[in-house]
Amino acid sequence: MMVAGIGSRKGVTARDVRAAIETALEAHGLAMTALSVLATGEIKREEEAIFVAGRDLALPVIVVSDDALRAASAGTLSHSDLSQAHAGTPSVSEASALAAAGKDAKLLGPRTVLGPVTCAIALGGGAA
Repeated sequence: MMVAGIGSRKGVTARDVRAAIETALEAHGLAMTALSVLATGEIKREEEAIFVAGRDLALPVIVVSDDALRAASAGTLSHSDLSQAHAGTPSVSEASALAAAGKDAKLLGPRTVLGPVTCAIALGGGAA
């Protein structure tokens, strides 16, 4: 299972989200068809653009609980003080990708930052 974890500022557009996903995938030499799911943290549940992007890409969006984000935080590669303060994890995109990708998930690299959106790609064997 390949997961794109998404973090963002408030008020982003679906276009912003899709562009960040495309940029992250390109950085790893991957096509959009490699993705199984999008994931984000509970703090982004009301960020409609993430869900619109999921619909546009025909991918389900998993909202990862705060507890699961914190549990996955040890595996993150990036650190944002703002993310830590607001979401309890150093990287919403990386932690949500790891949590959604399941046990033994691995990030392909640090998150990609494109304007107001971050995207991290994780590979795992299945859902947590």
